[in-house]
Amino acid sequence: MKTLGLLGGMSWESTAIYYRLLNEIVRERLGGLHSAKLLLWSFDFAEIAERQHHSDWDGAGLLLIQAARKLESGGAEGLLLCTNTMHKLADEVQAAVSIPLIHIADTTAVAVKSAGVDRPALLATRFTMEQDFYKGRLADQYGLQPVVPEQAGRDMVHKVIYDELCQGIVSAESKAAYIDEIARLRRDEKIDGVIMGCTEITMLIGQQDFDIPVFDTTRIHAEAAVAFALS
Repeated sequence: MKTLGLLGGMSWESTAIYYRLLNEIVRERLGGLHSAKLLLWSFDFAEIAERQHHSDWDGAGLLLIQAARKLESGGAEGLLLCTNTMHKLADEVQAAVSIPLIHIADTTAVAVKSAGVDRPALLATRFTMEQDFYKGRLADQYGLQPVVPEQAGRDMVHKVIYDELCQGIVSAESKAAYIDEIARLRRDEKIDGVIMGCTEITMLIGQQDFDIPVFDTTRIHAEAAVAFALS
């Protein structure tokens, strides 16, 4: 089994989910007392979030690269960026190390295509919904047509992620707001699936809340990482 290096703490709420999923999936595949071989670098998310909101992507990238190199030197054989948003810097991180980075958008796109979905809603941070590093990859490399909410919807989704989910707060009101936004996108934009494009969103909604396919990027990413580790 290969050792996976996790760039986590962005936020630690979803990194905890990654840790559980990776170990559960390895146990399911190998049985008995087996668990995942992991190295974790966990950031102080406040330092990352400040750079995000001030558009200091170069500064954030430097932090990620330094941590990725430490994980590689510690014995990691593959990298996971345990966040959708920071995949904005995935190419820079990959270029700085010699071990493969398992890209969350690629693993998600494969799952979406396999389900026969073409026009998925993308719920994520404002950075992921409004910039092209994620949507463009889904469209250009996989032929998908991702749809994001209008401005008010994007603001709501982003605020819930940072003000609630990243701080461990899960509210019925916010869940209802997310479900209502998906209903609007189904009516107005004819979406045929939902990408939970922020790793914390799995705390709030899931497949059980909808009758169209829902793609939990955290689980999809973890499953791809285990497949790599056991290959």
